[in-house]
Formats: sequence, structure tokens, C-alpha cells
Amino acid sequence: MKPRLLAEGCATRLAGPLLFLKRTVDVGLNEAVEVKGADGRTRLGRVAAADLETLTIEVLESTSGLALDEVVVRFVGEPLTFALGPGILGRVFDGVGRVIDGGPPIPAREAYPIEGLPWNPVARGVPRDFIETGVSSIDLMNSLVRGQKLPIFSGGGLPHDRMAADIATNARLPRGAKGDFAIVFAGMGLPHDSAEFFRRRLEQGGALERTALFLNLAADSSTQRLLTPRYALTAAEYLAFVEGKHVLAILTDMTNYCEALREVSSSKGEIPSRKGFPGYLYSDLATLYERAGTVRGTKGTLTQLSILTMPSDDITHPIPDLTGYITEGQIVLSRDLDRRAINPPVNVLPSLSRLMKDGTGEKYTHKDHPALASQLYSAYARAVQTRVLAAVVGEDGLSEADRRYLAFGEGFERNLVNQPGARSFAESMEAGWQLLRALPHAELTRLSDEQIARHLAKG
Repeated sequence: MKPRLLAEGCATRLAGPLLFLKRTVDVGLNEAVEVKGADGRTRLGRVAAADLETLTIEVLESTSGLALDEVVVRFVGEPLTFALGPGILGRVFDGVGRVIDGGPPIPAREAYPIEGLPWNPVARGVPRDFIETGVSSIDLMNSLVRGQKLPIFSGGGLPHDRMAADIATNARLPRGAKGDFAIVFAGMGLPHDSAEFFRRRLEQGGALERTALFLNLAADSSTQRLLTPRYALTAAEYLAFVEGKHVLAILTDMTNYCEALREVSSSKGEIPSRKGFPGYLYSDLATLYERAGTVRGTKGTLTQLSILTMPSDDITHPIPDLTGYITEGQIVLSRDLDRRAINPPVNVLPSLSRLMKDGTGEKYTHKDHPALASQLYSAYARAVQTRVLAAVVGEDGLSEADRRYLAFGEGFERNLVNQPGARSFAESMEAGWQLLRALPHAELTRLSDEQIARHLAKG
């Protein structure tokens, strides 16, 4: 570590969580700082911007009580780090990695930079294998693959919090798969009741012991919210690539993160881009999403399931739009399905897992899984088209085949997408076969004759 540099009496302005200093020392971007006021309290921060005359410090805690003429800033000489070691699972942290569960400090072995270490693209492996989430519309229709980054596009008022908690509780490796499985759960901008819901749900479901839980509250500063996913992903990288575990990182809500980024960018006086977000929103999100993956020669993998709420349910909004460019698909929640009490309200048709083909099939899930998923998707797409036709000509004007597809669509939503509790992958497969038994075998063009005889003949 470099010697600490001291800046005293150089503060010129305080704007929310940002402290502006006259530049009197040679420091770099993202360098950690300690800000101390007349109250004697030391606040953590980092260098957010620098030019020839001015330094901008992001203070990660409340700036109330700071007086400009009494502020003392100490520069640590290195970026912010997170001290990690065995025993982080089962613990609860705040947004900047401090233990808040009343237990002892983490017995740290090494401090890791929260921005992550650069990955050599040649060292990246192809994401393979399957993670079972307990959600049929994901496991069967849009499978999650180890090392993938797959976002969930939701909307205000939809049950994405409950879905995130259910996945954190029920996610696991398939039966017979080798390796340890762990969860890193990061909540950003959470109300107190939501934070308590996640903590209680993981405890009651028995999942907290395999989870590192990071909770950033809505009352915390926006600058702290920008660091929460970075601390969480640093812990996930440690578990995956140091301890060799298969890690699923669940990040919610990325919209709160992006709103904090916009707020801090505006405070810095940066020129806004689309919807007031900074022009570097894409590259900033990429620094988070691209920390998922596999590394050749290591046992562990890091998979990301990030949740974002689309403002006004607009999928073309900059947050979901840019997220879709970076990630490998999306799971889309439907307000219409939610109004009809379908839980979870996953809209299968616009949802997509681009890496599903690399983690499903005979070696990973079941040899008939890809064909079953394809046939279900095709039949449901026709059912949705038939609903439009029925709205015009009435159900009496439909052919017998169309009426069967109409019933299939209702059954698909009520009996496959909707589920009262977690389903195993085998149960999801059986639910899919059961639905197809109601359709004429001649219509099942995505299945082989052998698959029809083996799975559907008894129907």
C-alpha cells in the first residue's frame, strides 16, 4: 500500500453525497478515501472524478454534519477492496460489505478490489451445464446455464421480489451434478420491509446458510448503491474462483442502481444522454454483467440472474434496452398474467435464453428436453394467435383444432407457468407432456414418432 496522502482545508463544495476538493495531491480514479469531519466520525469514500484543479469524492455514508472548513480527507493509495475469507456464507452485509447480522467479523485471508480483476478473453470457457431454479417456465422453456447472465424484466408492482426469493431458496444443481452450490444475493435500494422479507424468507427456507446476503436500503446514499453490486460480485468471484463453488448471483433491482447512477452523474454536472442517464450507462452496466462466466482450469462458475423493473413497462427504455444488448437473453414478466393470478407471471413468448442449447439435452437435463420445449413454445404461440382470431370471429367460429389450441393455451398458463410451489425438473417435464396429450399427434411436428409413442401414447 502506498503512503497515505492528506488533504485538509481543501473542501470547496458539498452536493449531496459528493464532496468537491481543490486538487493538491496526486491521486487516481476510484482510489479509496477516508473523510473525517468535526464530529470525529470517519466516512468511507472514493475518488469519482479528477481534473487539473478539482477532485470529486463520492462519500458512501451520510454527509450530514460535515463542515467544509473542518473536513479532513485521507487518501489510502489503493482502490476500494473487500477483505474475504472462508465463512462468508450465511452472513448478512450492508451495501459496502460490512457485517450487519450481529456476528463476528469475517476472518479475512485477502483483500480483493471491488471492481474485479480483468479477465483474459482467451481464458473464458463456454458456459455449460444446467442450474435448476424450481420455476418451470425457466427450467423447461428458458433454461439457465452455469456461467450465463440472464436478466428478468419486470414492472412496478409485479411479484419479482417474491420470485427472486423463491429462486434463491430453491435453486440448485441437478441431481448427480458434482460441486458445491452457493448464492450471492444483492438487494439495492430496498425499503426496510423488503429487506426484512428477503432475510426472513431465506432463513425460513433454509437457504441463508449457503447465501451471502447484501442489503442496500433506500435510505442509504446513492453513492453506496453504486458499490453494492460490486461488493456482492467480488464475494461471488471469491466463492467461484477461489473456493471453487458454482455461484448464482441474484441482483435486484438494477433499475434502482441505474437511477442512483443518473443521480450521481447529474450531481457531477455530466452531460446527460437518453432519459437523463449518463452516456456511459452501457459500459457501466457491462462492467457488472460481464463479471459472470467460467474460467478455464477452475472448478467454479459464476452465473448472474439480475432483476430490473421497466419504467412504465417500456421494454425500449434505456435500462432494459442496454441490458438486453449485454446479456444472453431475458425473462419477461407479464402484467396481464399477473392480473389473472398466474404466479410467477412469466410471458414465455418474448422470453429467451440464448445459451439454453449449451446446457440442456442428454448430457445435462434430458435427451427429450429440447424437443419438448420447442413443441410447447410452438403450440403456445399458435394458441395466442388463436385467441386473437377468437376475439374477432368468436369461439363458435373456430375450427375444432383451433378450439383445442385455445384450451391448450389456457392449460399452459394455468398448469405449467402457474405453480403453487417449487417444481423439480422432472415434474416440469411431466407437466409439459401432460399438456401435449390434449393435442392431435399429427400437429406435433417438433417431436419424433418415437418421442410421441414413448411419452404421449398413453394419452
